[in-house]
Amino acid sequence: MYLKREKFCPYCRFFYKNRQRVATFADMTKQIFKYMNEAHVMLHASSSHTTQEQIAELQSSLNNIQSEEGLSDMTPVFIRYFLSDAANQLPLLRELGHKFQCATSVVEQPPLDGTKIAAWVYLMSGVTVDALDNGYYKVSESQYTHILRASSATPDIEDSEDQTYQLLSDYAQWLRNYGMTLKDNCVRTWFFVHDIDINYKGVVTGRNSLFAKEGLTATTHFIASTGIGGSSDNHKTKVLMDTFAINGIGKNDMGYLYAKSHLNPTYEYGVAFERGAYVDFHDKRRIYISGTASIDNKGNILHPGDVSRQALRMLENVEMLLSEGSMTYDNVGHMIVYLRDIADYNIINELFQNRFPHKPYVIVLAPVCRPGWLIEMECMAVKQL
Repeated sequence: MYLKREKFCPYCRFFYKNRQRVATFADMTKQIFKYMNEAHVMLHASSSHTTQEQIAELQSSLNNIQSEEGLSDMTPVFIRYFLSDAANQLPLLRELGHKFQCATSVVEQPPLDGTKIAAWVYLMSGVTVDALDNGYYKVSESQYTHILRASSATPDIEDSEDQTYQLLSDYAQWLRNYGMTLKDNCVRTWFFVHDIDINYKGVVTGRNSLFAKEGLTATTHFIASTGIGGSSDNHKTKVLMDTFAINGIGKNDMGYLYAKSHLNPTYEYGVAFERGAYVDFHDKRRIYISGTASIDNKGNILHPGDVSRQALRMLENVEMLLSEGSMTYDNVGHMIVYLRDIADYNIINELFQNRFPHKPYVIVLAPVCRPGWLIEMECMAVKQL
């Protein structure tokens, strides 16, 4: 049984429930989830401020994140910024910067609460973070080594298929140089695709080709992944890629989630990713849920044109994946929700506020890979073993 407590001060207000809290500082909002040695924080800027002010307040909040109650011993290991206009905002973001050395993802996926910038921050305690070559970061935790890289791009290559293939090929070679493989150590990927209705087919083809070369097939396994609309500040970049791998886990420590009563295997419609993956560490299990939409176990889009019903089926599908990994929404640390149509924001935000009032989440404008899908979400979850 969890205690609910409310505490007030002139500048902030905390709501505690199920290990989560929401804090509001002036017009800046933080949503925080903390469990064991990890935490997720979602930072939302103020819609009433200018671009410069929003970026400055968010960066200031990020730089002072360790002053938050319960986060003093925690270190950011991964940060993702969601921008409304990367070409104009990224220079300002770089100018202000943040004080932490960690993998930092930046993608143009406008927050739909009317702000220009939001950020997801993933923190851990008892770790050290070190920069490696080629933009990779090593997070050392006990006997485990987490390898993260963000916003990889190959803009000098012409099309999305070749960009995807090269990104994955370079990544696979880098892992081999450090005694790992794409097949055995990569847990999670994200592909942010510019003009996804045109370029996603190339992402699928490039990924399928490289995976087959690396021994990732329907008879072995794929990798948990999100493929979603998103852009960089470089118009030549058709595909951005974020990656997460772990060294130090045994072959039986990583598994995959299918929820076959609700979802079909992705290879049935020609794509190569897992619906979800879990990793068992010595003290906890962590689940990574891929981008999940309103789909049935035959691969059909359910409730075409109805974002409310699609959202409910999406949440049910995610719930089934979590259940297969022996977790529930109580274990979820953060959620990223992607919408195709900005006009659907109020409906979806009300749904999430009512169902997950204390959960860190962000809703962004990002078309899903099939036009009929109006909404998609991803999340991470954790529980003690």
